[in-house]
Amino acid sequence: MGGLPAQNSSSVISLNVHKDQSPGSVGPGPDSKPRKKICCACPETKKLRDECVVEHGEAACGKWIEAHRKCLRAEGFNV
Repeated sequence: MGGLPAQNSSSVISLNVHKDQSPGSVGPGPDSKPRKKICCACPETKKLRDECVVEHGEAACGKWIEAHRKCLRAEGFNV
């Protein structure tokens, strides 16, 4: 049998997950919504914000920047 001693080679990985929170969710607390990654949240406002910044510069796009932040906050992000 190969000459190696038999050992228990199983690995255990533990995750700290609150009992009210699934492993795939992001954010603390039982009442927080399951969320996407911040890069994937609010694609409509992100697109408008990005197009405005490219065409007119950040200083002229405060309205769209704030609209995107508001959307992200509604999704549960702290921005």
